[in-house]
Amino acid sequence: MSAFTREFHTVDGVKTAVFTAGRGEPLVFFHGAGTLDGFDFAESWTDRFRVIAPQHPGFGESGDDPSFTDLHDYVMHYLELFDVLKLDTFNLVGLSLGGNIAARFASEHRHRVRKLALIAPAGVIDPRHPALDILALPGEELPGLLVSNFDVLKKRLPEKPDLDFIGDRYREATTVARLLWEHPADPKFMRYLHRITMPTLIVWGEEDKIVPVQQAETWRRLVPNAEVRTFKGAGHLVHLEKPEAVEAVAKFLG
Repeated sequence: MSAFTREFHTVDGVKTAVFTAGRGEPLVFFHGAGTLDGFDFAESWTDRFRVIAPQHPGFGESGDDPSFTDLHDYVMHYLELFDVLKLDTFNLVGLSLGGNIAARFASEHRHRVRKLALIAPAGVIDPRHPALDILALPGEELPGLLVSNFDVLKKRLPEKPDLDFIGDRYREATTVARLLWEHPADPKFMRYLHRITMPTLIVWGEEDKIVPVQQAETWRRLVPNAEVRTFKGAGHLVHLEKPEAVEAVAKFLG
């Protein structure tokens, strides 16, 4: 296992933080609607893969671009970034909002993606099992809903949040609101999921309070070569609560 190092690349004028570690076949990871969970969980992947974890514009240490008002803007951003990094084909893993971006990328550029893994991906419309409207939720209530065992997340939170921590969370929440406020779901997104023809693994925590685990069946139906793994005793951030979920992704990609 190796620790991540950070580098910056400017993509169409946007400073983009990219964390990398390991050697071997490339594995790109797209984080979710925040950077609080970090990338240390992915260190176990570095024994088998060269892990590349960018921070989306408007998140973490990356710069922002107010013209990014649609998730497809991120697909195009990453096309440009991968050219800069000279990445041709790779394994792709996406979490939650990052799972939505990863699925979009894979449906549009499937020749670039060797295998795809989605962790509690957002984006499908399931009236029977709707996702939680996080934009309508008071910010202080969200952390408790992300996990089944709050102690797992608590150690990542400061006892007394300083202004920098509060500012970072506000900035990321503002980015999410800009992307989802007017169009929280895109019906056309589901129309093209059948184009994801590479082997696909979908991982979910059975106690997910953000995006219900029942949506996994919708993904299985829409993505031709998808298999689903669910994990008991885990919420939305299943990768933090269940190391076996992280290992399942590694075995699948390997």
